[in-house]
Amino acid sequence: MVALLGRRIGVAAAAAAAAFIALAAFGSASPSPKSFVKSTVSAHDVVIFSKSYCPYCRKAKAVFKELQLKKEPYVVELDHREDGSEIQDALSEIVGRRTVPQVFVHGKHLGGSDDTVEAYESGKLAKLLNIGVKDDL
Repeated sequence: MVALLGRRIGVAAAAAAAAFIALAAFGSASPSPKSFVKSTVSAHDVVIFSKSYCPYCRKAKAVFKELQLKKEPYVVELDHREDGSEIQDALSEIVGRRTVPQVFVHGKHLGGSDDTVEAYESGKLAKLLNIGVKDDL
């Protein structure tokens, strides 16, 4: 019985040591804020970096509700995340703005609230999303 218990403890210690070595060799398991932003933007058609209490963010999100897209935009509420401030810093490095919202469509930066509303009103957003657009023949 003691030998069996000793083996189990030994196996657990070896597994913990292997995990520690892998972590040390490859860095932390969570991506950097900058890589999180880039991978999130590339993984979704529409991404909105937002704060839940921000009226400008609500306005940008309302534009996409108005469009009644088949697939909802992917919204990252920065105030609901522990790393929200770091993600906001990364957005500043990537797009040159630290304000929210920041909206991305098909991997391209559309802009903030005013840019999103303007793109919606001008028809640019519909073209970017390829909805309701008729070719002139």
